[in-house]
Amino acid sequence: MVWFASDNTAPMHPAVLTALSAANTGHAASYGADEITARLNARLREVFGNPHLRAFPTFNGSATNGVALASVMRPFEATIATRDAHIQNDECGLPEFFTGAKILIAPDVLGKLTPEGIEAIVALSQDHAPHAARPKVISLTQSTEIGTIYSVEELRALRAVADRHGLLIHMDGARLANGVAALGVSPAEAVTGVDILSFGGTKAGAALAEAVVILNPALIRDFEYWHKRMGQLPSKMRFVSAQLLALIEDDLWLTLAWHANGMARRLAEGLSALEGVSLVYPQAANALFVALPPALAEALQAAGHRFYPWSLAGEHVYRLVCSFATTEDEVTAFLTDCQTHLPGR
Repeated sequence: MVWFASDNTAPMHPAVLTALSAANTGHAASYGADEITARLNARLREVFGNPHLRAFPTFNGSATNGVALASVMRPFEATIATRDAHIQNDECGLPEFFTGAKILIAPDVLGKLTPEGIEAIVALSQDHAPHAARPKVISLTQSTEIGTIYSVEELRALRAVADRHGLLIHMDGARLANGVAALGVSPAEAVTGVDILSFGGTKAGAALAEAVVILNPALIRDFEYWHKRMGQLPSKMRFVSAQLLALIEDDLWLTLAWHANGMARRLAEGLSALEGVSLVYPQAANALFVALPPALAEALQAAGHRFYPWSLAGEHVYRLVCSFATTEDEVTAFLTDCQTHLPGR
């Protein structure tokens, strides 16, 4: 049995557990006034090359997106996103609940927003003002929900559109580590033009550890109130910060992401060689979207393998996600079972 359902199903990385144990010594100041949170902020400033950055640790990804968006917009404004975005499909309306604002769906290419798509949404809103919600935020996902990657050039182009229309850019970075690893650039380049970032730790090897990372210093003021009001201010913040610090202190998050991406690449190569099996989207990070014959999918699931159907990508399409804990032996075992159960064999 191999788990490809989600990187959320993976365990915590041992280094994170060690860091938690080390943080569990004596007393420490609460609500973020502790030494570990200060070290986290200092390290993040180094990682992203931004001396003005401020990080606010949180508990989970959906609320991190929600509080980040709520802090920068008003109820008559709107967030522009793709149809596949997590804030659109997987958060049970939480962003709208937190912000009171709409999400506007723009056309995309391989799960990525385009300047043309954003321009079209802005034009429609302006033509129907004040009856239509006014766009305020462009929300990107890196890597995207279908496993593709925004290049640095694409991010610059979106920043130019944002600047033309006075928009902010939010990035859902639940799998930012995988995006950075896939791009082969610095973390700072992978968030080019971004004002406010939902920084993912849970999928990278932590548990209950995310952060709103504010890259645009103009947005820092009053965020501590949003942090508290939205129920995402940990009283014992050192235990959340310790997890994130363990991941980024020696670039462990990137090492783990390189491994996960490599396992996905190995899996993609093996699946692509099978008759009747095809990749729906190009593999770039740690998630694959694969068209499987129904009989093969049923046989694999009956054998205990865990993966999800993904109807947004088409009929008989399934998502398979690798994590830092995925092994070469697991990939080989899954591919062997695919060959065994392939219809017609």
